[in-house]
This record gives sequence, C-alpha cells and structure tokens, in this order.
Amino acid sequence: MTTANVCTTRMTALRAAAKSLAVLAVPALLLVLSGPASAQLSQRFGPYELHYSVVNTSFIEPEVAAEYGIARGQRRAIINLSLREHLEDGSTVAREMDLDGQSWDLTQSRINFDFIKVVEGPAIYYIGEFKFINREWRFFDFSFTPEGSDERFQFDFKQQMYIND
Repeated sequence: MTTANVCTTRMTALRAAAKSLAVLAVPALLLVLSGPASAQLSQRFGPYELHYSVVNTSFIEPEVAAEYGIARGQRRAIINLSLREHLEDGSTVAREMDLDGQSWDLTQSRINFDFIKVVEGPAIYYIGEFKFINREWRFFDFSFTPEGSDERFQFDFKQQMYIND
C-alpha cells in the first residue's frame, strides 16, 4: 500500500470516527474531549481509581444533552465521575458508588450535586450539572463509598472555569 493510500485510509477512518462521535452519549464524549474544555483526570484510593472531568455543556451535542436532560449553555458545565476497581489479575472493572458532592466559588456560594447515574454496557458514570461565571475558580468536594466496600473516601479539587466563545 502506498503512503498516499495509507493517508487516505486513515483520513477516511478519522472522518468516520468523527461522525460517530457526534451521536455518542455524554460519557463517551467526555473521554475523548481534551484541552481547555476538559481534562480527564484520575486519583487512586487503594484498589479504586476515580476518574473525573469537567466539561462546558456547549461542547455536548444538543441531541445528546436532550437525551440525558442536560441544559446546554456557555455558563453551564457538568462534572463527570466514574469509578474503576483494579483487580489482582491486572484488569479493571467499573463499580457503582454511593456518591455525595458539592461545589462552591470564592464567595462560598454552594451547590449540592444531584447526580445522574448513566449505565452504558459495562461503563458507569455519574454526572452533575452546575453554573459558573467566566474565569471563576470552582472548588469541588466529594465523598464516596464503592459498591461492596465499607470504606468511605474523600476527594476534592479546584478548577478555573471559562466560557466557550
């Protein structure tokens, strides 16, 4: 196969993937978004790994937002959390969790998240919505108990928010 054919094949595959992404559900979109809009991060808690990301809802396709009841807007965002357990054989498995969380800004204006649980095949995601002001710092605090565990874990982080121009 020539270099030109390889490039054409790759571009065709990339275009097909891009079209597919336009109709994927919120969790899949959150995993592929990168840069200032979102950053997929994680933190370990013993055998558990908590994945989290914050995404401006204007990046979510209108059809997908409607399917999950998410309000889109330049000053609206979602927090996406998922939990995986690392097993002894080296594999990981998604775990449900009992989850509480809140967010606040520098003026201490707080919101408690009312999480939406999304199950897609073997994947489990928890999504919470919030509003923000451009360039403000948001603080996040969560506590969770993994399915099958008696241990409660605490997690917090902060992130500066930007509207999508």
